[in-house]
Amino acid sequence: MYAPERQQAILGRARSEGRVDVNSLADVFDVTPETIRRDLTGLERRGVLRRVHGGAIPVERLGIEPAVEQRYDVNAVQKERIAKAALDQLPDGGSIIIDAGTTTVRFAEILPTDRDLTVVTHALPIASMLAERTNITLHLVGGRIRPGTLAAVGNWSARELAEVFVDVAFLGTNGVSPSHGLTTPDLAEAAVKTALMRSARRTVVLADHSKFGRDDFAHVADLSEVDTIITDSEVDADMAREIEDVGPEVLRV
Repeated sequence: MYAPERQQAILGRARSEGRVDVNSLADVFDVTPETIRRDLTGLERRGVLRRVHGGAIPVERLGIEPAVEQRYDVNAVQKERIAKAALDQLPDGGSIIIDAGTTTVRFAEILPTDRDLTVVTHALPIASMLAERTNITLHLVGGRIRPGTLAAVGNWSARELAEVFVDVAFLGTNGVSPSHGLTTPDLAEAAVKTALMRSARRTVVLADHSKFGRDDFAHVADLSEVDTIITDSEVDADMAREIEDVGPEVLRV
């Protein structure tokens, strides 16, 4: 097993069990404790684990949300595939909402230039990227900017979103599970995501495999409120079927 594969497996184990320890991981993966310590250090630098004595804990268990710049390169290849697949969900010359998130940023980067679109977003990176696109009518939602996501949140954001209604909302999420639906670490962020969904006819969630089976602090929506989830092929087929039984179509790309 290559180091990136082992680290992804370690992260999955940490999220499912709540904690991992060095010696147990060394036995499971048949490597030295020093190798595991290097893996944990790498995962901590990515902002997804926090080292503790003898092991590590996933940051969401500590109520910590990795900064946006730490998340851009995590599962980058999978996010690119998801973003490209999401283009098929675009309306023909209609209106869309783009949520904050690293996968949604990739989606915004590759929006077509040969059709007119109205785009609503509360994410500063997405707004700055699209501001000079002549085929896009851009509406930036205001509010308090969260440093962790560079997105506007709060009552001001919710009021502005209540005044629009678009064809499709492209949503990011921190967690996806059949039992708790969509979740995220921050209550204010969750409230804006819920408002985004209410302002759209359809909701398409863009989420790589690391988000599946994960439950964060703040509830966004039940899966029955989601139309489509686009993810990568590393999502377990049984998990995908379980989610589809609740309501949304799951596209593994």
